[in-house]
Order: sequence, then C-alpha cells, then structure tokens
Amino acid sequence: MIECEAVLFDLDGVLVDSTECIERTWATWATLQGLDIGAVVLAAHGRRAVETVRRVAPRLNAVEEAARLAELEAITSVGVRSVPGADALLDALSANRWAIVTSAVRTVAEHRLRLTRLPVPRIMICAEDVEKGKPDAEGYLAAAKRLGFEAAQCVVVEDAPAGLTAARSAGMRAIALSTTHSAEELSTATLIAPSLDSIEVDVKNPSEVPGLRIRIRRGE
Repeated sequence: MIECEAVLFDLDGVLVDSTECIERTWATWATLQGLDIGAVVLAAHGRRAVETVRRVAPRLNAVEEAARLAELEAITSVGVRSVPGADALLDALSANRWAIVTSAVRTVAEHRLRLTRLPVPRIMICAEDVEKGKPDAEGYLAAAKRLGFEAAQCVVVEDAPAGLTAARSAGMRAIALSTTHSAEELSTATLIAPSLDSIEVDVKNPSEVPGLRIRIRRGE
C-alpha cells in the first residue's frame, strides 16, 4: 500500500492502449528510412519522438521528422483504445489530485483521450512542455509543481523503464504496470501491478493527510 497526495499518470500504455498505432507508425517510418524496425520501435517506447529520432537516425533533422510523425498520429484512430480500469480509476480522483505526463505532443495526447472518451486533465505535461523528455525528471517535477504538491507526495504510474527512471530521478515513488515490460525491467518501481484495473484508490477524509491510499488488488 502507498499513501500519497496525487497520482501522475503516463498516457500511452497506462491509460490508453496505443501500442498497435505507435508501432505501426514507427515501423512505417523506419522502413522509409531504411532502419531496423525492431530497434526503432524499442527505442521509441516511453520517449519523445524527437529524442527517438536522435537516437536511431542522428543524420536526420529530428524536429522535422518528429513533427511529421505527430501529424500522422494526431489523425490516426486505428489501434487506439482505453485501458481497462482507466475510467473507474480517474473517476475516483478529483481534478486537483491527478495529472498526465506524456512523451506525446499535445495534439496527439488530446486526440487519443477524445477517442477513448477519457477526461482531458486540468494539468497535462506534454512533449513540447519540457526541454528534456523521459528519462529526465523534468516532466514529472513540472506536473507536481502545477498540482501544488512536493515530489515526495506524488506517485507515478508508468509502464516503461524510461518513465520509471524519470520518476526516481524526481524523487517520486512509482507503480509499474507489467503489461509491456517484464518485472525484471521494472524492478526500480515501488510496486508492480499486473494491470491498471488491479489498482485501487481510496480517497480519505478531506481532513486526513495524506489524502489518498493506493493498493494493488491481486488475482482471486
């Protein structure tokens, strides 16, 4: 069990299942660039597009390539769905208790939230809002500051090692979903959950501090 004041969610792979869409987009791009598809897809997971391009194709203009990829993803609906349990989990939290920190640009993030009918949060830190993306801590620290909480009062929900590194660097505890990576790859997390719908959040009495209690429900 973890007690905290706020929950900071990654988007893709945590609240929204966009794996099919993302992998198809990157595979198409890798083929056009003559790059190894598997290596590109692996590098892309949990990182901003601009940083992925810099890693796998340093000869290219990363900003221009990332913009083209974002334009495509912002109009793509195939392979985008909500993760089971996302609706209920977000409904349990008041607007001042949660935020999204994503490696996607805002147009893509909002597009995916609309497609899945999930709420657009009051605070959402996107790719263009930070100078350094995950695994840097900047995004998570920015979200905590805008919510009005200290880093240690926040818990991150992530599915990728890069995001867990960002959370740890920010001084935050993290819950990892073992849905896209093995438990070994997620070993730096405070807790590991088998799925999003196994996470339960109890909202405590407003006078109690901290205000949230998070548990992982294990299989029957």
